[in-house]
Amino acid sequence: MKKIEAIIQPGRFGEVRAALEQAGYPGITVTEVKGHGKQKGLRQNWLGRAFKIDVLPKLKLEIVAADLEAEKIVKAVLGGACTGQPGDGKIFVYSIERAYRISSEEEGDGVVS
Repeated sequence: MKKIEAIIQPGRFGEVRAALEQAGYPGITVTEVKGHGKQKGLRQNWLGRAFKIDVLPKLKLEIVAADLEAEKIVKAVLGGACTGQPGDGKIFVYSIERAYRISSEEEGDGVVS
């Protein structure tokens, strides 16, 4: 099993969600987060004064899937999240040692479907 964790721009969530559903994987956990990457925030002007915004709003998406589905999910997130501009986000893929379904105490790959 793999855990796919993606940090994306909030405005791209609709496209990512649609791409995941089209790929056949509607299950997702979404968390609102803040942070910055290489760009280290933004500089904006308001009423003639410059402001630096150090941390930007982002969404963290978490999906656990069978090993064979991970690449399809990564491609769906890439397709939905990419604008080609800095700050589009990152995707991380982790190996999952075990997974359990709490309601039935079932263990294994079947709990992620």
